[in-house]
Amino acid sequence: MNQSLPQKEKLLHEDKTRAILQAFYYVYNKLGYGFLERIYENALAHELSKRGFDVTQQLAIDVYYDGLVMGQYFADLVIDNCVVLELKAVEELNSQHTAQLLNYLKASQIEVGLLLNFGPNPQFKRRAFSNERKAHTTKNP
Repeated sequence: MNQSLPQKEKLLHEDKTRAILQAFYYVYNKLGYGFLERIYENALAHELSKRGFDVTQQLAIDVYYDGLVMGQYFADLVIDNCVVLELKAVEELNSQHTAQLLNYLKASQIEVGLLLNFGPNPQFKRRAFSNERKAHTTKNP
């Protein structure tokens, strides 16, 4: 009797986020630690573009309440219109950084985000927030 093991369920945009992380580590290894966040943003945007990704920098994301725009967030990078990147250049990532990324996901139609830290030790966190759960914060419920 041939029993197969259950296949690991694939994460949403897993191949894309893996390739983004490869580019993140490549940029980190080339530049090292100590630059301003904007330098890393520009370098990563350039590297991802070289690798064939559609990259948007500082994308405005409207935040809605009662159907009205209450303000905007500006996502550091949006890749292929489906992964938002929040970049940091800090000692350690903390819960506020993660909350910021989750708020970008809640306020947009993008479901996957990466929090990338160009600090003394490179770090990343991956978060997902399904569109079914965010009708109250986006224009199109």
